[in-house]
Amino acid sequence: MDKFLKYLPTKYHPDTYLPFHVPGLGLILLFLLTLLTGLIARNYVGRRLVALGEKIVGRIPLVRGIYLSAKQLVESILVQSGKDFKRVVLIPYPHKGSYALAFLTGVAEGEVQDKTQKRVLNVFVPTTPNPTSGFYLMIPEDDVIMLNISVESAFKLIMSGGIITPPKEATG
Repeated sequence: MDKFLKYLPTKYHPDTYLPFHVPGLGLILLFLLTLLTGLIARNYVGRRLVALGEKIVGRIPLVRGIYLSAKQLVESILVQSGKDFKRVVLIPYPHKGSYALAFLTGVAEGEVQDKTQKRVLNVFVPTTPNPTSGFYLMIPEDDVIMLNISVESAFKLIMSGGIITPPKEATG
């Protein structure tokens, strides 16, 4: 990792100021640089820079829609710890006889209910191993199986590709 140091100008190179070579100093400096970048991003100046970046992205027509949707989804999942996901459900997907875990996000209303004459639920089906990507489906309530596992346990199950299974709920 000391190869990182060779990109520094000579006047900033630690060997210029130290009478001996310190093995691993490049790695330590890279770690400190990463830490400093994180601290800057968390403070006022960092927030201003992020806001400026979002403002610039917000002016690009096609990118704006994609960015705002992705940002809202990531905030919903990571920041709010899944509070927008009301319940974990099982849906028939991709065909009857096989199932996929999904998150209930709400009830479809308006024209969807009028045209289908059924109660239709909005669900988000996350993908493995990155549950922040996925797709939205509208499923008739009769085809949805409600599960008694936490949103957090469902995320672990999805991210692990089924390796980490939630514990069985204790029954009274």
